[in-house]
Amino acid sequence: MRNIDEHTITEAVIARFADTPDARLKQIMTGLVTHLHDFIREVKLTEPEWEQAIRFLTDTGQMCSDTRQEFILLSDTLGASMLVTALNHAHPPGATEATVFGPFHTDNAPRLPQGADIGAGAPGQPLFAEVEVVDLDGRPVVGAEVDLWQADAEGLYDVQRPELGARRQARGVLHTDAEGRIRFRALVPTPYPVPTDGPVGRMLLATGRHPWRPAHLHFRIRAPGFATLVTHLFRDADPYLDSDVVFGVRSSLIARFEPQPASPAQDGSVVDGPACTLHQRIVLAPA
Repeated sequence: MRNIDEHTITEAVIARFADTPDARLKQIMTGLVTHLHDFIREVKLTEPEWEQAIRFLTDTGQMCSDTRQEFILLSDTLGASMLVTALNHAHPPGATEATVFGPFHTDNAPRLPQGADIGAGAPGQPLFAEVEVVDLDGRPVVGAEVDLWQADAEGLYDVQRPELGARRQARGVLHTDAEGRIRFRALVPTPYPVPTDGPVGRMLLATGRHPWRPAHLHFRIRAPGFATLVTHLFRDADPYLDSDVVFGVRSSLIARFEPQPASPAQDGSVVDGPACTLHQRIVLAPA
């Protein structure tokens, strides 16, 4: 133990976990140390590079707040979030696929009735949506909680707008009716860049990557007896569908956003300019 070198240190560290009472924790820590040490040896990490890595992780933690999770953003842009999602949500054929949760969900979204405008004054073209939630046999899932959130036309979520304070925009929670449907007004989604003013942005710039996400709506759907589904609906024909910075696109999640000319809207309100409609079915897997 007094003559540990680069060849023996991995086994020495792993041995320190021998008495870990939690078998799963022991497995995770053993794998982490094994792969971390192999990575350091493979790239022959220098001391200045190690110091830079420590600064990067420190900056990432310091960028986090109640309204921004830079570590989730880092995980997303490295593909780790989508890998964890894919490993843990292998639903049966026919069920809607899951994708990344993202860093901008909040637990204080307003509870809204059918037909509500979740945009609540956020900038963007109107979207009139009807989403049907069913089980694998096509039967409606009644009373499912559908948590929705999205960026506005300027590519910002409400939590990125300090002028709003605690007021929420472009998000809301609705419940499916007796036909398993929700109807709501939202914003036509547009592509937007993930935040690039922090360490993750510096990483993207240094590696020559773009920061853009294709236009989408976020959903989290929960209902008794069903697996919770976290997913997106992506806007068809978006230029970033094949290069999403967080690797979250699935072909089955690309939806048709039908253009609607200026005219009375489907909810009876007057639309002064262009809008879109969306009709989509989401299929839940059993718990």
